[in-house]
Amino acid sequence: MSRWNGIAAGAAVFSDGSTERFGPTDQRFELASITKLYTAMAALVAHEEGTIDLDTDVGDGFNPADVLAHSAGIAPDERSRMAAPRTRRIYSTAAYDLLADMIAQRAAMPFAAYANEAVAQPLGMSSITLTGSAGAGAFGSVDDLLALIDAWRRPLLIDQRTLSRAITPHLGDLDGVLPGFGNRTPNPWGLGPEIRGDKDPHWTAPANDPRTYGHFGRAGTMLWIDPVADIALVALSDQPFGPWAATAWPILSSAVLSSSR
Repeated sequence: MSRWNGIAAGAAVFSDGSTERFGPTDQRFELASITKLYTAMAALVAHEEGTIDLDTDVGDGFNPADVLAHSAGIAPDERSRMAAPRTRRIYSTAAYDLLADMIAQRAAMPFAAYANEAVAQPLGMSSITLTGSAGAGAFGSVDDLLALIDAWRRPLLIDQRTLSRAITPHLGDLDGVLPGFGNRTPNPWGLGPEIRGDKDPHWTAPANDPRTYGHFGRAGTMLWIDPVADIALVALSDQPFGPWAATAWPILSSAVLSSSR
């Protein structure tokens, strides 16, 4: 698997519990939008701790669940209204920063410190750092993300009900743009992870179940979990997202699915 263009390190987790690693899995890479899975898990912990409530309106017609699922109507890179809440899936990094600031204010500590205490330390993510945007500013390794995958597969940090909700489409009929792939109708999203659904083309494999969830980033990073095949894959790259990724990632994903054990 290390031959795939653009992939510097990665790992596949199979249904029998075995893990196949390739490349320097302890090396730190820019995670780009995979950061949102880290931030979202911290937000879910904050919900269970009572710091925020996923379903309480924050005063502008949307709630934290809408922010996590990109249905708040906030513009991609600015904290401004682009559409009415819950009418369209608008992928927004700015909305994640808004939610992170809310958590920081209510927890009376910087969000990076909160996420470290709520997620990184309990999972043993020893090298991850969040130095910029809560939606795209983390750096970490494959080894870090294997620990995060574990928390997105089973209730390690949050209750099973909260986890199940997070990996289920939120307002699943909304359409919107999947970055890099164009408009999708519908464009299902959970509370953090994108849900594959019937999107075609897509960055996962055609054989991935529609319930597959995960994220990819413009730094050339991707992570998915297929709950039906019970397989997960993460790949971090030193090559920014581009046409190579739209071609290579589905092929890599197909190879991992076909080699399941």
